[in-house]
Amino acid sequence: MKFKAIIHIMPRPEILDPQGKATLHGLHNLGFSQVEQVRIGKQVEITVEADDAESARASLEEACRKLLANPVIEQFRFELTEA
Repeated sequence: MKFKAIIHIMPRPEILDPQGKATLHGLHNLGFSQVEQVRIGKQVEITVEADDAESARASLEEACRKLLANPVIEQFRFELTEA
């Protein structure tokens, strides 16, 4: 079976986010003063072949921990659907 995963990777809350701070500053300069906080992350879409959803989840979890996210400074979550 083919599964599609959308992986959301964000800096851990306790980690400074200089890109988010710069974006917040830029938004304020453009007049968006109501914006209070910006955190910048990344989104990865993957299609994976697996016997079942459980196997696909295990494979994606391992891929995230080993390559896609840095577990020291980032957290991740993903949504899995049949492709």
